[in-house]
Amino acid sequence: MTYIIAQPCVDVKDKACIEECPVDCIYEGDRSLYIHPDECVDCGACEPVCPVEAIYYEDDVPDEWAEYYKANVEFFDEIGSPGGAAKLGNIGKDHPFVAALAPQNQG
Repeated sequence: MTYIIAQPCVDVKDKACIEECPVDCIYEGDRSLYIHPDECVDCGACEPVCPVEAIYYEDDVPDEWAEYYKANVEFFDEIGSPGGAAKLGNIGKDHPFVAALAPQNQG
């Protein structure tokens, strides 16, 4: 089980969750952040600090954002498990599902 980051993060990337994560498992793509499912320890520290309420426990993701579970998992297919996001910085790409989204309204 893991937490995932859904649509409200796309084009926002507040990064408050990154600062709260004790295991450095939240990675930055071009348009969204992603939680590594194998590195996440399910502590939940990231969820309450997200200002746009984009982080959900995988079983609690709203149906309209169910595809984000797959996006969070598959985002790591190429990079594997680097063992910490800080050393990588922005990965420079997104999952194809996220990359194909229209620009999100910034409010």
